[in-house]
Amino acid sequence: MLTLRIPEQDQFTDDELYRFCAANKDLRIERDSKGQLIIISPVGSKSSNLNLKLSGLFWVWNDAQSHLGYGFDSSAGFILPDKSMRSPDIAWIEKARWDNLTTEQQEKFAPLCPDFVIELRSKSDSLMVLKDKMQQWIKNGCRLAWLIDPIEQKAYIYQSDTIYEVPNFDAVLSGETILPGFELDLSRLK
Repeated sequence: MLTLRIPEQDQFTDDELYRFCAANKDLRIERDSKGQLIIISPVGSKSSNLNLKLSGLFWVWNDAQSHLGYGFDSSAGFILPDKSMRSPDIAWIEKARWDNLTTEQQEKFAPLCPDFVIELRSKSDSLMVLKDKMQQWIKNGCRLAWLIDPIEQKAYIYQSDTIYEVPNFDAVLSGETILPGFELDLSRLK
């Protein structure tokens, strides 16, 4: 991960950031709440495989519940209320909230915080940085966020001001009332 420090007077608007990211498709770029650009390195093959499994499991649930909302993969960016632009590994937005956006807003970085996100830790990720990112998701309005750490075989569940640690991958995470019927058996990610 590399952070590019940009002087305040030269920081990108949301549209300029979108054009910059589109012109640099080979890079995974985020922006923090201070306007600094974060270049995130690609993950290793093992992490990519786990992300595909996780995405597939989530897609199956979302497809069966498509009337509830929309799912997104790690290539989607969201402009959050604190002006950061973040791209979780998996995101979900309630149907009415997504449908309320204009077509132009849907085609760029959507100006809203997802209702649910998953971040999957890879070898190149700092656990401390990811935990801070999860707190930022919640502070910006995310209702449920999961940080899944296959390296330490732990998961962290974030909701409003509460963090639950799941000490091993022998547990099943529940989407609760936000994602009715969605369960993730963590043992499938071992």
